[in-house]
Amino acid sequence: MTVTTGISFMLASISSVLVFSGMQMYKPWLSSTQLHTLLGGYLGSIFFILCLTAVGNLETCVFGKSFQVKIFPEVLFCLLLALLTSATVHRVCATSCLLISLCALFYMNKHSQKVHAVQAPSVTVQTGKKKKNVS
Repeated sequence: MTVTTGISFMLASISSVLVFSGMQMYKPWLSSTQLHTLLGGYLGSIFFILCLTAVGNLETCVFGKSFQVKIFPEVLFCLLLALLTSATVHRVCATSCLLISLCALFYMNKHSQKVHAVQAPSVTVQTGKKKKNVS
């Protein structure tokens, strides 16, 4: 199901607030064991993806459909925000959030290039001369 850019902005914003508040409410549980700490980093990367989606949709609504999210300042701002959020839970959460977020960013870019990239038309060049069969 496809939603408009404005509704996607609202959904991503609300979801990012929910993930942030969930991480803060379950901070003692997320920092209790090593596996839970990795889960906290994964939740931080989910927060990064939702925050980046919200920022990208907001910019699309304000500046038009041709506007693209760039590495600086949008991606770095969202990544730093996710790292700070994860660091409030545990330091290892921030490290795992960084690694998982960079992997997620790579695959998001790869998918975006496959779906939204404009293919240049292939042009075949023919010369005016024909080959002669010499027998």
